[in-house]
Amino acid sequence: MPRYALKVEYHGAPFAGWQRQADQPSVQGAIEDALARLEPGPHTIAAAGRTDAGVHGLAQVAQCDMTKAWDPFRLSEALNYHLKPLPVAILDCAQVTDAWHARFSAIERRYLFRLLVRRAPATHDKGLVWRVLNPLDVEAMREGAAHLVGHHDFTTFRSTICQAKSPVKTLDEITIAQVEGLSGPEIQFRLRARSFLHNQVRSIVGTLERVGAGAWTPDDVKTALDARDRAACGPVCPPQGLYLAGVGYPDDPFA
Repeated sequence: MPRYALKVEYHGAPFAGWQRQADQPSVQGAIEDALARLEPGPHTIAAAGRTDAGVHGLAQVAQCDMTKAWDPFRLSEALNYHLKPLPVAILDCAQVTDAWHARFSAIERRYLFRLLVRRAPATHDKGLVWRVLNPLDVEAMREGAAHLVGHHDFTTFRSTICQAKSPVKTLDEITIAQVEGLSGPEIQFRLRARSFLHNQVRSIVGTLERVGAGAWTPDDVKTALDARDRAACGPVCPPQGLYLAGVGYPDDPFA
């Protein structure tokens, strides 16, 4: 059975998350339903990461196995036709080997978080950013973030329902930049690691926002990390500003 890698973009608002659920809409379910319109099912696809409800995808990567050989371009076009009008798009498609796996072959995940700083409610970016009312100290947030880069026990920054066997992860990079967005000043957080714990990015961004607001000092982030206690974490920020921005592989199937 030929296997294909799919690069997927989606708006997370209408979905209960990536993972297929029996009684709620999901991105996985939408793609599997579209596949069933092309070849008799059932179809079960796998993805590089399972995003939560409200979280978006800029370049999620998934795999599907088909009965017949498809031209990758035609497969992506057919899927996009049957995904309408849902806010899900197949950006690219490539045939891969049977040994390739969207999740287990990945060596890097990259996330983007968009924080909009303005008093007025978001209109054009509603559901796509986390809005805060007052300016934040970006340099203080960078100082706090520096404590999190590297190999650590991230118990403080993971959900209590996280199913990962170990809370120990290596966070390769956190960059924080202030940019002028469509709706006003944005603070954009970019995080990169081989893998992340459940709610790790939202826990980190919510904690760093407290540093930027002056409620925490940068060193308080290290204290929270060293506590290895979920109760020591700052607020978990809402999901709508979070995007799975990219997935890295030893050999990029879309290159």
